[in-house]
Amino acid sequence: MPDDYLIFRPDDVDLSRSPLRTSIAEPTYVLGAFNPGFTRLPNGNLLLMVRVAEALQDPVHGDSARAIRWAADGYHLDRHPLHGIHMDDPRQFALKDRNPRLLGLTSLSWLLPVELDAEGRIILTIHYDKAIAPTASFLEYGVEDARISKVDDTYWMTVCGVSAERHCTAMYRSANGLDYELLGVVLDHQNKDMLLFEGKVGGKFIALTRPLGEVYFAYPEDSEWLGGPSINMAQSPDGLHWKPLDTPGIRARKGTTSTQRIGGGSQPVLTPEGWMMIYHGVEKQDAVGVYRSFWALLDKDDPSKILRVEDEVPLLEANPTLTADIAHQMYLPTPVVFTTGVADAGDHYIVASGEADLACRITQIPKERFR
Repeated sequence: MPDDYLIFRPDDVDLSRSPLRTSIAEPTYVLGAFNPGFTRLPNGNLLLMVRVAEALQDPVHGDSARAIRWAADGYHLDRHPLHGIHMDDPRQFALKDRNPRLLGLTSLSWLLPVELDAEGRIILTIHYDKAIAPTASFLEYGVEDARISKVDDTYWMTVCGVSAERHCTAMYRSANGLDYELLGVVLDHQNKDMLLFEGKVGGKFIALTRPLGEVYFAYPEDSEWLGGPSINMAQSPDGLHWKPLDTPGIRARKGTTSTQRIGGGSQPVLTPEGWMMIYHGVEKQDAVGVYRSFWALLDKDDPSKILRVEDEVPLLEANPTLTADIAHQMYLPTPVVFTTGVADAGDHYIVASGEADLACRITQIPKERFR
């Protein structure tokens, strides 16, 4: 098998074992099986925590579009009149004449643990019995984009919780990497792409964050920086209560392709040179944008000190040859690769990404690439 390949695709999901089957009988399909959290289990095998975006085969019924919503008594289909919405993005619709925008999703996401061999080349077990589905109102529209970090002997997993209440980061915790306990909300509305460093600094947890907002302010014209969403950092005494660092983190820079936004990708891992992290940068194009992966190096004793940012030559770009055999399932108009985790494999790193918001990609990258 080559060193860059798809390891898990939409057709690999058995929807007869989906959590939605408990209360929705209507036909569904897998819009995407992508953006996997990634870690190494105690037995040495690798784990993908795959985001399964499950959508109705017929989201439009009569004069309404329907969204799937979890509640304590089961899953429900909410109707939104077609005359009151815009549907120009296959992943969502927007209510007309609302400021700020109000969105509905065409799918609901849940997490599926997929165990791989130690080199990430073979699927060993798909753990449907350990799938993670919404169980709280702040997750009512889905559990998205898991990121896993092992700190000491504990696995910490952040997810993006989607609901009408808030668009938040929620935290799960596990002793074995497979069985997770929901601890609740740790970052409030639209503070996303949270990744814990795989190790403490000065006895404290450190994490990447990425707050979003409606308003940003311009840098001076002669500044090298662009305004807009950036990667910030925060620290915590216990992994649950977080204080943002005062200093800025990684920002979009003029003269690069990352002109729309940037955000965390892989959990920062400690190397002899410092904390290595992979992040995504987005170039504005159409409604979604072009997503690429870049990398940076942070000081091992003070991660707020950025030692190196490789933001000109991408580490990873979308690879259409990987998705050629599932091109009929593609729905995004622009190239997307979204890195979500890294594992040490001796002389190389194993990098997990979502490809085209459709499938899970594994890339084996020599460590020399990061020097």
